[in-house]
Amino acid sequence: MAGIYIHIPFCKQRCSYCDFFSSTDFRMKKSYIFSVCNELYDRKTYLREPVDTIYFGGGTPSVLEFNELEAIFATIYSIYGDSKNREVTIEVNPDDITFEYVITLKHFPINRISMGIQSFDDCELQLLNRRHNAQSAKQAVHRLQQAGYGNISIDLMYGLPGQTIKTWEKTLQQAIDLQVQHISAYHLTYEKGTTLHKQLNEGTLIPTNDELSNRMYEVLMDTLVSNGFEHYEISNFARHGFQSRHNSSYWDGSHYLGIGASAHSYNGTERRWNRKTVKSKDWTLDFETEILDNKMKYNDFIITRLRLMKGMDLNELSAFFGESRKTDCLRQAEKHIVNGLLKYEDNRLRLTRKGIFLSDGIMSDLME
Repeated sequence: MAGIYIHIPFCKQRCSYCDFFSSTDFRMKKSYIFSVCNELYDRKTYLREPVDTIYFGGGTPSVLEFNELEAIFATIYSIYGDSKNREVTIEVNPDDITFEYVITLKHFPINRISMGIQSFDDCELQLLNRRHNAQSAKQAVHRLQQAGYGNISIDLMYGLPGQTIKTWEKTLQQAIDLQVQHISAYHLTYEKGTTLHKQLNEGTLIPTNDELSNRMYEVLMDTLVSNGFEHYEISNFARHGFQSRHNSSYWDGSHYLGIGASAHSYNGTERRWNRKTVKSKDWTLDFETEILDNKMKYNDFIITRLRLMKGMDLNELSAFFGESRKTDCLRQAEKHIVNGLLKYEDNRLRLTRKGIFLSDGIMSDLME
């Protein structure tokens, strides 16, 4: 099975932490949607498997109007058919979820909502330059639930300047109280070119220290797991049966087609990424491709599989890369097993709780 990712790079305002490709200039939106539909047609042979998931990411996909969503879905139907079993996700901002917009969404086969809330603390939201406040975020979730959506994911952030254990615990409790099915939580990173990165360099904000950040992650794990969430990937938690099928495809090696500016694609033998611009309707002609050799594929396998809490299946590794690679991998992993950072059982390697905090270094050690 395969997935389609569609990048919608338009935002009403730019968040202070975000370095994803986006634009606040909506004048090209109509021609951009036209280009998205054209690219879907032009690349219809890229995927050989049935399409199991569709994901609208951004940017802010909830700025799409009825006729724009209609055009994209009509194109997808004409190429891949209409399947009621697909997971179809759209990322939304809380302030876009009006009664009228929910009616728009209900016209389409969207069955999963991913809402960027980030925090339920209004001071933290102001720091992040979000358009909503805590109360409006809760109202947006309730509005979707009242409309019948039963697969809602929310994004949260920790490690924010000025954030405390107390405010983080309060945010987590409010997220749990909303009875959503999925929570993704990410540590703030100061990406070059963002407002927060500039403020960091100017010394106008104080970053959270590593000790506090690690404690926040521990609180995250303990709180969500004790409230019935499964910790299935480093940054992702889900109620039973509500793991993100689309995001999981990135970690289990499934193929995916990326449509739109800055979108990435993978078909097992190559990666392709589109350029970051919406200034010309023929922008999709400009892309780069990387042919994957065996070393790249092996390293990708290590990085993606170890992100999953179920770990890396060494039988799968052996089937893909040979028994000698499995032997080498176990030899490299031995010191981390002895130090309690990796656990080896049932022919799987997985990160321990202690190992999660050092995952980048462990993955680097195991890579070729």
